[in-house]
Amino acid sequence: MDAQLRKGLLEFCVLAAIQKTDSYGYQIIKDISLHIEISESTLYPILRRMEAGGKVESYLVEHQNRIRKYFHLTEAGREYLKGFIKDKEEILQVLAFITGGIEDEEKTIFKEVKS
Repeated sequence: MDAQLRKGLLEFCVLAAIQKTDSYGYQIIKDISLHIEISESTLYPILRRMEAGGKVESYLVEHQNRIRKYFHLTEAGREYLKGFIKDKEEILQVLAFITGGIEDEEKTIFKEVKS
């Protein structure tokens, strides 16, 4: 997958992972990894950037004598995610256009080879 496209999608994946309940890094990675590959070295810069942008907030919780940093989706983060979801139909139309063009091209090539 293209790096820029992947980067943008990962941001929305992170927001989606914490929209229902606050979460911490390892759990976010587990939740997202079911759909797209993500590592700690990718996740934490995304979280820092989104925290600086006001989309998430963090707080510390002690768990089994260790401190965990939890992330909470802010109202700005919810609105940002809602905007992406609202744009879903347009995104699907663009994907259909792209894949339709490829499918049409493959059919044309197949016809030429067959003839």
